[in-house]
Amino acid sequence: MSTVIRIDNLSKQYRLGVLGHGTLYRDLQSLWARLRGREDPNSPVSVIPGEAFSRGDRIWALKDVSLEVQEGQVLGIIGRNGAGKSTLLKIISRITTPTRGEIRIRGRVASLLEVGTGFHLELTGRENIFLNGAILGMSVSEIRRKFDEIVDFSGVDKFIDTPVKRYSSGMYVRLAFAVAAHLDPDILVVDEVLAVGDAEFQQKCIGKMGDQARQGKTVLMVSHNMGSINQLCEQCVWLHDGEIKQQGDTAAVIGAYLNYLGVALKSETSVSFAEDPGRPSQLRAARLTNQEGVPTQNFSCDEPVVIELDYQVHHPLKDLYGFFQVAKADGTPVMISYSFDCKPDPLNNLPVGSHNIKIVIPPRTLIQGDYTVHFSTASPTWRHFITAHYVEEGGTILSFSLEDLVTGTSYKRPGYFSTLLKWNVL
Repeated sequence: MSTVIRIDNLSKQYRLGVLGHGTLYRDLQSLWARLRGREDPNSPVSVIPGEAFSRGDRIWALKDVSLEVQEGQVLGIIGRNGAGKSTLLKIISRITTPTRGEIRIRGRVASLLEVGTGFHLELTGRENIFLNGAILGMSVSEIRRKFDEIVDFSGVDKFIDTPVKRYSSGMYVRLAFAVAAHLDPDILVVDEVLAVGDAEFQQKCIGKMGDQARQGKTVLMVSHNMGSINQLCEQCVWLHDGEIKQQGDTAAVIGAYLNYLGVALKSETSVSFAEDPGRPSQLRAARLTNQEGVPTQNFSCDEPVVIELDYQVHHPLKDLYGFFQVAKADGTPVMISYSFDCKPDPLNNLPVGSHNIKIVIPPRTLIQGDYTVHFSTASPTWRHFITAHYVEEGGTILSFSLEDLVTGTSYKRPGYFSTLLKWNVL
């Protein structure tokens, strides 16, 4: 296989507070804030007012990164938020330029770095397919030829003539990914956009990326979902503070990364989060207990696992809903629950104030093993699908272990579930 991406000693530096946001209006906003000693409203990094300007603070998003990607390779890129993953993909996609170093790319690149990048909210799904396709480099004839296939893949055919501002977040990302995936690129760059899709669509996208890899296409995938990375990628890169900490076999890299992240989680039965009045609602605390209310991380498969959440609502939210997931240690989801599974949704129209949410995993549900708990909430009516609450690293808040004592031996039950079935002999 030939090399399609060669990166040599690549570095990217950002200076906090520097003007140059792309429009005169935003530059004037930033300049006015600077003159008044206020925080720059256009800065993606929150800084103390005036401090960055006086010291000329700089951030190295990437530092001396060297990497080769082969034709037909599916490469996973993992790391904590702020590790430099998105910056690397933006340089590969030619959205931004490196401060120093060299990058050579051979082939046509299609990138999906943010949900609906290039979409216009007032236009319909049909119109946005043509608009976004043109932005990504597709000709009008090419878009027309692939239009039905794009719509069928996205699954939003019933709403294709509806303005996308009325789409749910899932519909939005379905259509955005469908357009990018049908660009027929030599290199497909995907940055954590599958997180808002449902499980069925995630598997559909993974299958599409797998098909492209088998056709000799190259895929670069950033995700906090270790299960998806493990399923799709043979090779993986772990970025930490802008540098490559480890690269190689996916299972080995993910194992090292999870061990690094799991140090704090393994010793905690509860976790708390600082108040953030800027969000309409947020999780303030979470804890694991047994059915007697005793804090613990170690359970038997024969007892329930109780997760208690302290949830704060700062502003009234319409259509608020919650997402709860239990995953294996490698990030593979094994149980997913939405608050709207309950009728009516208990989180919808929660009043301002503090609320206690209790979620119980019944006995004999999961097999023995180590698990992580993930939680987030969102509202489609809040600033166009901006998450009301989200925790870093894929929403992971706690972890726990299950032990199966039913056999009385050291035998480990395979599979996912520990439900005991009745055997009736007639």
